[in-house]
Amino acid sequence: MRICRFFLPGEGARLGAVLGDDVCDLTASGRPEFASLEALLCAWDVLGEGAAEWLAEQAAHQPRLASYRALERPAEATGAYLLRPTDTQEIWAAGVTYYRSRHAREEESHGSGIYDRVYAAARPEIFFKATPNRTAGPFEPVRVRSDSRWCVPEPELALVLTPQLKLAGYTIGNDMSARDIEGENPLYLPQAKIHRGCCALGPCIVLPDEFDIEQPATIACAVYRGGRIAFEGETRTDQMVRLTSELIAYLGRDNEFPSGAVLLTGTGIVPPDSFCLQVGDRVEIRIDRIGALVNPVERC
Repeated sequence: MRICRFFLPGEGARLGAVLGDDVCDLTASGRPEFASLEALLCAWDVLGEGAAEWLAEQAAHQPRLASYRALERPAEATGAYLLRPTDTQEIWAAGVTYYRSRHAREEESHGSGIYDRVYAAARPEIFFKATPNRTAGPFEPVRVRSDSRWCVPEPELALVLTPQLKLAGYTIGNDMSARDIEGENPLYLPQAKIHRGCCALGPCIVLPDEFDIEQPATIACAVYRGGRIAFEGETRTDQMVRLTSELIAYLGRDNEFPSGAVLLTGTGIVPPDSFCLQVGDRVEIRIDRIGALVNPVERC
């Protein structure tokens, strides 16, 4: 089963369950667990291992609202539409978890050696990525920094975690990055990574029973410019050198997440050095068994 958030005219943000091709309005049940994703993630910790089964049972008793496909539309369209799948959760990210990323970041930092050491170190790179207001949902714009000349998308598998850092599901993430700023000095990483529109999530959250991390999934990215593909690439989740359980464990060290959290797991897709996102581009990221995240590109 999948979970989504959507906007319903006259009602506002709602929490939904995707059953087959249909969406059930969980919020309409009036249950406090379905008031928001934050409320559901908090309930998930209380329910424990039976959370997914309980959720499926509750969803089966709710009326079908609309087809999921009908919600996949920009906000400017008439009717209900998908929102980003999270609400109050912080977004964090892991870096240098694929060999391709390690190689690219060594090149952009002019062979400093720092990313070689991170790639092989026991401790992974974990960094803060975005607040909710800096995060776009499906069809909302991601943004390139006004002071960067080399911005790229970073397609990633994202983990949706409860306050106790239990894995509730998976979604797609776009960790927008200003490679020239990051490469100039590793201490500039926050400026390269955190700004308005620096992250996108969506389109939904797939529960672990439908996305087995042990079964490799293809992550694909295409950037369209003027109706043509300006860049495309792909990788697979089994190319990640870190276990997701390891990344979650390090994220939780001496930290707390009362609303839950999202953890991006790193990218294995790196465009060539000659490529830079431009205003008007459209980024499409697809992950097997999750779906597609589509975002236009604008400037900060």
